Amino acid sequence: MSFEKTCTLNTGATLRQIGLGTWLSKPKEVENAVEIAVRNGYRHLDLAMIYQNQDEVGAALKKVIPSVVKREDLFLTSKCWNSSHQPDLVGKELDETLKQLGVEYLDLYLVHWPVAFAPGRGFHPLHPTLQDEVELDDKTSLVDTWKAMIALPKSKARFFVRAIGVSNFTIEHLEGIIKATGVVPAANQIEAHPLLPQSDLVAYCREKGIHITAYSPLGNNLIGKPKLTDDPTVIDIAKKLNATPAQVLIAWGAYRGYSVIPKSVQEERIISNFKQIELSEEDYKAVTALAKDGHTRYNIPVAFKPKWNINLFNEEVEKTAAHNVNIV
Repeated sequence: MSFEKTCTLNTGATLRQIGLGTWLSKPKEVENAVEIAVRNGYRHLDLAMIYQNQDEVGAALKKVIPSVVKREDLFLTSKCWNSSHQPDLVGKELDETLKQLGVEYLDLYLVHWPVAFAPGRGFHPLHPTLQDEVELDDKTSLVDTWKAMIALPKSKARFFVRAIGVSNFTIEHLEGIIKATGVVPAANQIEAHPLLPQSDLVAYCREKGIHITAYSPLGNNLIGKPKLTDDPTVIDIAKKLNATPAQVLIAWGAYRGYSVIPKSVQEERIISNFKQIELSEEDYKAVTALAKDGHTRYNIPVAFKPKWNINLFNEEVEKTAAHNVNIV
């Protein structure tokens, strides 16, 4: 077992292969989870404005910096939400994130989704809930937002953002912003697990030098499907390796060369998720074979409430959406 495996961005920066996700946690849970994680060796933390808990993360950071770690020992990622895609709002949301976290810079700042919401919503509520469908901004393109992201390190004297990237971007989205600006994202954070391996996207990003971080590496049960951690193949491999099913699924992602950010607020699971195991080629192939009966994407915004009426991934359920991504 190793706690030290790292990945390298195209900027030369390194990050731990296993990090802690902070999505979908109840009030006060994240503060406790982050403190537990850092005290037990985690150095890679994944955050976002939309999670609405960055103030809790900031409270936890005050408890561990500098008593447990130095700020430079941590790798902090956060994300720009859809309601701040307009170029004049990108920097403002970054400032708010830094204020909430109580830090002077981010190691990585991502465009959270390749879709802009209508401007003027501010930070609260970040996710409109008083309507059935989110109002989209068709005028602000991905290139507009990406150019504003590119300007952040320069406008902030290269201290406030160390690297920039994207999240939930497809090959088409990535090609569009790279062709228009010449700037290759440092990372693309995507949903990736054995039922959604996204092998073409992984290969493309590897070719371009774009680091991939996998969220929902254990799958999730938000759509009522059986949990991946309950799959008999995963359980059998876990028993053979004297590991947990979650460790097997995390190791599957690590085998593919990207970083993985499992989310938990339970101390025992936070600690066990960080205990990195190695899969043999045989076990890796057995887990990969779980996708043979068709893939499952858990996070499809057209199915969210309120609905995002836009086709992002060209999944079957999205093909009747009224909008397509405005890339350029």
